[in-house]
Amino acid sequence: MKIILITALTLIGVFGIWKLLLASKPVAAINLAISSSDSPILEQCITKLNSKDKLCLKDFKGKKILLVNVASECGFTKQYSDLEKLYTTYNDKLVIIGFPCNQFGGQEPGSEVEIEKFCSSKFAVTFPLTTKIDVKGNHQHPIFKWLTSKTMNGVDNYKVSWNFNKFMLDENGQLIGYFSSRINPMDSEITNLLK
Repeated sequence: MKIILITALTLIGVFGIWKLLLASKPVAAINLAISSSDSPILEQCITKLNSKDKLCLKDFKGKKILLVNVASECGFTKQYSDLEKLYTTYNDKLVIIGFPCNQFGGQEPGSEVEIEKFCSSKFAVTFPLTTKIDVKGNHQHPIFKWLTSKTMNGVDNYKVSWNFNKFMLDENGQLIGYFSSRINPMDSEITNLLK
């Protein structure tokens, strides 16, 4: 009887936690009180998708930069459409950089050629994409190490929890916003930072 009761309480607890997680509000953190000096993250470069060319963040100084870990087989993959819409709407003051990553549910298994073809044919993506990287763990790319570490970004510690987490940098490379996967790229919490 005790085992049945413990099992029942455990199941109720597990389902209660899932209900809470699924019902909880999307996460956004915005910080506008940042230094006007250039951030060291602007010195970071990364290889472009399916290319030997480098993409350097300092080339975008003077614009806001939205950094997004992306995947082709995710429930949030449809956000590519709104990322492209955001990019074309605000391209005078914003650049979006997509970082393909296969660390969440194996949802970016393709080669760089396949990823590039998928993004251009399915979503007409024109914003820059990078080589496939790790956004967490022992092989975390230095850009995401900076984005997720308070000692480096000066704002807070963040955990990249799934595909399509978004980090906004200001015109000097200072971190001014973090947005979970559940926050759509065209949400006012993001677009208000571009007005």
